Amino acid sequence: MIEVHQLSKRFARHEAVKGISFSVAKGEIVGFLGPNGAGKTTTLRMLTGYLPPTSGSATIAGFDIFRQSLDARRKIGYMPENVPLYEDMRVREYLRFRAQLKGLKGGDARRRVGDVLDTCGLESVRRKMIKTLSKGYRQRVGLADALVHQPELLILDEPTNGLDPNQIRQIRELIKRLADNHTVLVSTHILSEVEMTCNRVIIIDSGRIKAADTPANLIGQMRAAGRVQLELQADADVAGGAISRLDRVKKVSPETLDDGWTRFTVWVDSGTDARERIHNLVAQHGWPCRSLFRHEATLEDVFVELTRKD
Repeated sequence: MIEVHQLSKRFARHEAVKGISFSVAKGEIVGFLGPNGAGKTTTLRMLTGYLPPTSGSATIAGFDIFRQSLDARRKIGYMPENVPLYEDMRVREYLRFRAQLKGLKGGDARRRVGDVLDTCGLESVRRKMIKTLSKGYRQRVGLADALVHQPELLILDEPTNGLDPNQIRQIRELIKRLADNHTVLVSTHILSEVEMTCNRVIIIDSGRIKAADTPANLIGQMRAAGRVQLELQADADVAGGAISRLDRVKKVSPETLDDGWTRFTVWVDSGTDARERIHNLVAQHGWPCRSLFRHEATLEDVFVELTRKD
């Protein structure tokens, strides 16, 4: 569905996107991630025809986004981070207007507006003025606009921006349902949502692709050390020194708690579970222990590992 090859964008002396290449297959939900200023939005704007590239190429459903721009854009539904809406129009009126702009006429336009009102859960507010809607419903109107012409590809830039947890959950479930009939490329900072929603993840930083794989594979391949935490009643220096001498332990950080107990954070080699060895050591010394658990790596850990500057 999307093929990008050596795509670059330069603004004066600043190169925002630096020769990136990636692909998105039909039917995938792909998370496009990166810190602020990484080049995400610039890339999305090039793919949707809002910005011309400095160099490189990209195709949408086989159409070159630069030489066949109109054909490519007909295949795309784009929802920008800040959805531009005509606030003095009613929801159904606005969506019918947008459908007409996208080439739908008469019965086709009415039918598609009815479909997206139902799909995006807007039936109850279809006669309301857009300016009276909550942030969550405005996001739904923006998504309905992106869907109204039945695009093969949906590009969503921060679709849950500014929403509360309940609204985020609703949008997440909606995106999952849309994947039955659309390919979805979604840019977001909410990494837990990506883990639950996306088949694959592309991470960009400083204008370059850092990783592209499934969330599970990225978590399994991460280079960062594993982490174990435990709370003991023991001298921090003595216990910390003993734990640090265990095999495959990289670092131990003690923290004295208000109730007199000490929390030890133990970094170990990636893929290592040191809990049994730590438990045996604690039992050998007779230190009272009230908790011992292993931190499970998440997509957030992968993101930090790949994009941190230290």
